[in-house]
Amino acid sequence: MYADEPPIGFDVIEAEDVPEGWQDAWRAFHHGVRAGRLWVGPPWEQAPAGALAVEIDPGRAFGTGAHPTTRLALELLQEVEPAALLDVGCGSGVLSIAAAKLGFAPVTAVDADAAAVEVTRENAERNGVTLEALVLDALAAQPPPADLAVANIALDVVERLLPRLDVASAIVSGYLERDEPGADGWRRVGRRVAGGWAADLLVRG
Repeated sequence: MYADEPPIGFDVIEAEDVPEGWQDAWRAFHHGVRAGRLWVGPPWEQAPAGALAVEIDPGRAFGTGAHPTTRLALELLQEVEPAALLDVGCGSGVLSIAAAKLGFAPVTAVDADAAAVEVTRENAERNGVTLEALVLDALAAQPPPADLAVANIALDVVERLLPRLDVASAIVSGYLERDEPGADGWRRVGRRVAGGWAADLLVRG
């Protein structure tokens, strides 16, 4: 066997140099989006004139505002009167920060992921809004009371969460248009759909 031949039974693996800036390459695909009066976008983009800007750096948490379910929830949020708000599964804080910008108060954001809570706090400071962000698993511990809850999460989690909420109404999303949350004591009074996804405004009763 020659010195430049691989040992018998071993595959040859070829390596290529990693291009500079690969860590930030994803930023080229992350752009701001408009949802009614709101614009949600990254720190490296300029908000359109006249838009209520929500600047979000997702960091280590899920949530850039670009997904249809987030935009639909933001649209529904602008159709209700500002009041005390609870954001369950806050991720990067898009919904809770937008709510604070729209005049909702007090705003409480909770997530089971400590990294998400930290990113929410950082984004809240970046946007100059006041909210409380807590590490809390809303399916294991009692969520704080509020007037309105927002939850952009999976359908099965929404259905398990609704009975636990101490709120009068809820904006829920994170599921397909063909789906509809089923929970006793709640009825739908509003719905937005886009791209096969849906968000619902529910009230008790």
